[in-house]
Amino acid sequence: MEEVISKYENFLGIDWGASSVGVSFSDAETRIAFALATLKNDETLLDRLGTLIEEKEIGTVVIGIPSHVNRPDSSDEARRFGETVKKSFPVRVAFQNEMFTTRMAEANLKERGLRRIARFDDAESAKIILQEWLDRGGDREIRR
Repeated sequence: MEEVISKYENFLGIDWGASSVGVSFSDAETRIAFALATLKNDETLLDRLGTLIEEKEIGTVVIGIPSHVNRPDSSDEARRFGETVKKSFPVRVAFQNEMFTTRMAEANLKERGLRRIARFDDAESAKIILQEWLDRGGDREIRR
């Protein structure tokens, strides 16, 4: 029997970074990710995420894990952040490879004709991370 962690089933995607954190959202019904915001990674980050988790009725948080061979420490930092989220909120935490998501996000934003792309690429990266996780059936894996 599976332990129920959260009464909610919606999803929050996170592109974690040392200075900023991209955030995306998908509801359980449509399973389509949308970029929400880029948050500053400071002492208020967990409070702001807690507000989003409650407002958006989040049951699962999906965090991008970088697989950069030249920066293996960033993967460890993202995993530690995931453990903090899991301890702080009644949500499941899953991880998704985020290789090349920033490059894909920049291409998506350019295609849409946006200017000042760097302002939006963290949230767009979070959207890609969450959508890839949903598309590969990650939500079914965590419920096993």
